[in-house]
Amino acid sequence: MGEIGLYLHIPFCVRKCAYCDFLSFPAGEEMKKIYASALIREIRGYRNAAEDSKVTSIFLGGGTPSLMPVRQLRAVFQAIYDTFPVDKDAEITMEMNPGTVNEALMSFVFDSVNRVSLGMQSAVDEELVTLGRIHTFEDVRKSVELLRESGVKNLNLDLMSGIPGQTEASWARTLSAAVSLGPEHISAYSLIVEEGTPFFRMKEEGSLVLPDEETERRMYTMTRDVLARSGYAQYEFSNYAREGFRCRHNIRYWKRGDYLGFGVGAASLFRGSRWSNTRDVDEYIRLSPDPGALVRGMERLNKRAEIEEYMFLGLRMTEGVSSAAFREAFGVEIRDLYGDVIDRQIRSGLMDEPKEGTFRLTDRGIDISNVVLAEYLLD
Repeated sequence: MGEIGLYLHIPFCVRKCAYCDFLSFPAGEEMKKIYASALIREIRGYRNAAEDSKVTSIFLGGGTPSLMPVRQLRAVFQAIYDTFPVDKDAEITMEMNPGTVNEALMSFVFDSVNRVSLGMQSAVDEELVTLGRIHTFEDVRKSVELLRESGVKNLNLDLMSGIPGQTEASWARTLSAAVSLGPEHISAYSLIVEEGTPFFRMKEEGSLVLPDEETERRMYTMTRDVLARSGYAQYEFSNYAREGFRCRHNIRYWKRGDYLGFGVGAASLFRGSRWSNTRDVDEYIRLSPDPGALVRGMERLNKRAEIEEYMFLGLRMTEGVSSAAFREAFGVEIRDLYGDVIDRQIRSGLMDEPKEGTFRLTDRGIDISNVVLAEYLLD
């Protein structure tokens, strides 16, 4: 029986943040109920595909999944367990935003979730206002306290660097505050200004003042150093964990394991094909009884695309890529395809070979990873 991950997209939010280009929007209680029913119909439509796929991870992302009423969350999870064989040790993650964590939600978390990802972003309230967040750092602290009291033993905090007006000193304050809360995992992402967001319009107008490239580089180095001293090992460009708490669901993405996405706009990679659901929520609700009708952009990956993805994603992880694993996956030697690139990058200090047949990016390689990874496009 093959292993698979499930992603459930909950698109609702209190209000859209200034940097957010995710498929999310505010909604009333009736829409949430209607959407949950559509999710259930879509999930149950995968009964045949689920027969020989054991679920080892489930991830509720958004939007803000913690805005979904508990009754609907329970019904959605019942549909998952009715449809898929879920491993008893499956990692089950739910994203939450501080300010939406409450006692009623904790009963669902206690019964159904074993990992929570909390969107802290910053410990500086002025930066949270700039981002358009609905919470303060005190809300973060109270949310962590409530989650711990409810038995959550695997907690991630999402942080963001490169915020307008942010300094190295304020980033150091955020890192220190995050560590003091004692999470098992920290994800530290750099702000990307995406087209179509308020931040993008401000950047076009010249009114968005961002830290310069050298400051961002120092922030990244600071993140790695501070978290390493605090017991968090980096295992991917932006992810750090205490021993035994790496995110198994995200590792599935980076290692190109099979996953199915449910909900409006959700992406899937399953048995060599990739697709996304319609991004039109009304269309999603109407067509949900027939999952095949939801599919947009179906692509059957050829060997070349699979190899390129394997390198792009695998080199994001600090363990790097293995010649033996590459050979097993594709039936060809990694050096037959990339020997010249690998040797050149090793000579340039962008890559090293910590043990024979394993290749990973150095700190310098990570600094210019966009350029480094582009060399793994096959002609």
